Amino acid sequence: MSPSVAVVTDSTAYLPRDEVVRLGITVVPLQVVVGGRALDDVVEIDGVGMNDALREWAPVTTSRPAPQRFADAYDEAAARGAVAVVSIHLSGEMSGTVEAARVGAEDALIPVEVIDSRSISMGLGFPVLAAAEAAARGATPAEVTDAARRCIRSSRSFFYVDTLEYLRRGGRIGAAATLLGSALMIKPLLHIADGVIVPLEKVRTSARAIARLEDLAVQAAGTGQVNIAVQHLAARSRAEALAARLPRRLPGLGEVTVVEVGAVIGAHVGPGMLGLTVSPPSGSLTYLDVPTA
Repeated sequence: MSPSVAVVTDSTAYLPRDEVVRLGITVVPLQVVVGGRALDDVVEIDGVGMNDALREWAPVTTSRPAPQRFADAYDEAAARGAVAVVSIHLSGEMSGTVEAARVGAEDALIPVEVIDSRSISMGLGFPVLAAAEAAARGATPAEVTDAARRCIRSSRSFFYVDTLEYLRRGGRIGAAATLLGSALMIKPLLHIADGVIVPLEKVRTSARAIARLEDLAVQAAGTGQVNIAVQHLAARSRAEALAARLPRRLPGLGEVTVVEVGAVIGAHVGPGMLGLTVSPPSGSLTYLDVPTA
């Protein structure tokens, strides 16, 4: 039996496929335009395909889903017996996706609560999972919404990129633009604050950057229970090595997931990106420490 509250998200959550199926989450894909050809994120192009396109310097742009795709997803949820929808999406500061979802919800057959996660990748994915787990337990629409919002407030994301060039090209660089002048001499550590990409630290080598990512995760987690997602693009060996080290430093660590980001996020971060999202387990009210620059 399907939950009475349907959970919808977009492809930039990059959730493990088995979790999407288990919890009945609906995923609406963003699009990637490679060399003039429009492709659905995850469905028609993945992170590997994007990595190849970037290395070949193919023209790449990304675009939000059309509002009608959200409208269709909401109507399909109603047809399956849902009485409400909670729709959670990547930061409105980085994409028009959440606005497209709101437009798509205007004439929906059932109530739709659209939530801006103020994050990307598993910074979005963890709140989606929290909402879907609550829905699977029979929670009310208000309780499902609250589960998502609490997880948003409690999650922290940090990432490292080999170069700021791809963020600059895509216009998603935000306050990190201040680092561009010295980009050739540094390996930037960034985080997401209030929906935008913000510089956190400047380090000299990729090894030091990865070590600092680990330190930041430990600092953010504190002594509480947490789940962590290690995200990467074309850097699986580094991501798996980082994931393997975390249990030794975090006694309260629950699940560690290694995820390769897909084409939309990959287009903006470029090959070699490594990121960490730290989030309390579903149901926890713990608020994580926020490392500052």
